Amino acid sequence: MYKFSAAFIGVLIAIMVAFNGVLDIEVGTYLATIIIHIVGLITIVLLLVLKKQRFLIKEKLPTYLFSAGAMGVFVVSFNNICFNNLGASLTLSLGIIGQLLLSCIVDHFGLLGMKTYKFKKKKLIGFAIIFIGIVVMTMY
Repeated sequence: MYKFSAAFIGVLIAIMVAFNGVLDIEVGTYLATIIIHIVGLITIVLLLVLKKQRFLIKEKLPTYLFSAGAMGVFVVSFNNICFNNLGASLTLSLGIIGQLLLSCIVDHFGLLGMKTYKFKKKKLIGFAIIFIGIVVMTMY
């Protein structure tokens, strides 16, 4: 179930990046980023209201966890810019290789309080295939 959900997230990300990129063309990077985050805020508030869930923040959360919101602004902005200059497939492929590299480091060392999943050399085959695919996409 979780693997299917993760694959579905990939589909949603591809659609989202395409929509965001077109919005960026129409209104500009900064206004598109504002619109995207306002619509996201409205959506999550509606979900919280519909689920009758309270908005509670634990008292002793590490401050750095709140930086994810700022990172989201950069992710959306850079995705929009790259989408309009590289196209959807190359933007998403390069993003995926970056995610793979950092997520393997996080998993291997158990960074950010995550459970440790040691890196297995077999994964290098997948990395090589993805890297070759990105090189081919970049050249053609």
